[in-house]
Amino acid sequence: MLLLMAISQFNMSGSPLKKLAGQTAMYGLPTIGGRMLNYALVPFFTYIFGKPADFGLNVEFFAYISFLNILFTYGMETALFNFSIAESDKNMVYSTTLRSLVISTFALSIPFVFFSNDLANLLRYPGHADFIWWAILIVGTDAIAAIPFAKLRQENKARRFATIKMINISLNVILNLFFIGACKYYFEKDPSSILGKLYNPEIGIGYAFIAQLAANLFSLILLSPELSRIRYGFDFPMWKRMMNYSLPLLIVGFGGMVNETMDRILIKYLLPQNIAETQVGIYGACYKISILMTLFVMAFRYAAEPFFFARQKDKDAHLLYGKVMTYFVIFCLIIFLGTTMNISWIKYFVGKEYRSGLPVVPILLLANLFLGMYFNLSIWYKLTGRTKFGMWITLVGAAITLILNFLWIPSSNIYVGGFMGSAWATLICYSSMMVISYFIGQKYYHVDYDVARILGYLGFAIALFFIGTFINTNSILLDLLLKNTLLLVYLVVIMFVEKPLKMMRKSSSEINPNP
Repeated sequence: MLLLMAISQFNMSGSPLKKLAGQTAMYGLPTIGGRMLNYALVPFFTYIFGKPADFGLNVEFFAYISFLNILFTYGMETALFNFSIAESDKNMVYSTTLRSLVISTFALSIPFVFFSNDLANLLRYPGHADFIWWAILIVGTDAIAAIPFAKLRQENKARRFATIKMINISLNVILNLFFIGACKYYFEKDPSSILGKLYNPEIGIGYAFIAQLAANLFSLILLSPELSRIRYGFDFPMWKRMMNYSLPLLIVGFGGMVNETMDRILIKYLLPQNIAETQVGIYGACYKISILMTLFVMAFRYAAEPFFFARQKDKDAHLLYGKVMTYFVIFCLIIFLGTTMNISWIKYFVGKEYRSGLPVVPILLLANLFLGMYFNLSIWYKLTGRTKFGMWITLVGAAITLILNFLWIPSSNIYVGGFMGSAWATLICYSSMMVISYFIGQKYYHVDYDVARILGYLGFAIALFFIGTFINTNSILLDLLLKNTLLLVYLVVIMFVEKPLKMMRKSSSEINPNP
């Protein structure tokens, strides 16, 4: 919505900000709707599996899947965007990229299949090689689908992209509800019933892996028209140039996953074994409460990356990118305040046994805001081909994540010990990467960011948040009213400073000078 405020303020030919806002909405609304369904599984899991340790298994394995997704795609999505602009034969670029991913996916999957029993024992899940098989098949199908999805983004086919994503998520949710909801219920009521026989308590929350795998396989069927374009061939010299471009992005991706998911893995191995899985489950569930920030950043990233590449030759691109950042921050701060001011009812998103982790929510919301800002800033090394800088910045962030997690997770300090240390480490990591990227980026690719305005909005929102923490009238309804009044104050200030209504009227008069 606030991205649309910029339309009239930057009224150039083709309305690039309008296009970005429209693409963000096109990717975002169905994706957010679908992801909301997916995130609905969090309360579903946390209420059905009352022990946080059970949900911890799900959190842990999907953290591993996130890591492996980076290895299996090795930056080729971004390479596709870059080379599709630089090369004249776009079909050959796509086919070369897709063939590379298909071949490497099969090659990388083989060791996991052969050593699945050893890996299950190493991860403290003896007898569950099936978890390893399902996880690696999820990663493999994700990797093969990644390039067709990237091609849809590159061709601005947002509707088809969002539709397939929505089907994938909806099918995943339906299958989870069927196996973990209906079948588990009938198993506990009558194990000999038809649905009861379909549920195996030894698998338990592992049915989430089966559901995701089935949804991924169905997505590949829907993507068959895009997958059939693999027939255009393979250009080996081009592939070598693409690998030279994308391999630093593999390091960037690994560093990013260290920053994003390593905390959940380290909590399991740095805390005493009798509480580790429980802490992973609590932290993972409360991490999901930052859902709206995560979803907006995700939707924005889907739209922004091809947008930034497409607009890099515009004469006003540097000004345009700066305005995008300002409105991105404004909107993210609305999400930050909207979530924190309403935490008294949002907490019911997770089961009672998980709510001890709620203090991490505002920290993680800000962390994800800084991650989004870093993504905006990262355009300088992608557009200039200096992807090695991105690699080094991400490695610095990963080092910060690892050092602080190793220091703080085992600590008995209530403010930084356990999962609180992981939350603070995430915030410090992303804010550090953002600052480093800004100062280096301005040297190699100057963008007119309105730093004073951005910092002003950020400081104002954080101040309102702290004021809200002191509101305690012993009345839930009155507290909600007063806290949301603070959110309203922020919105009024934005309306006063940005003057979106005035800009829209001005834009309308320019388009229709003689009504």
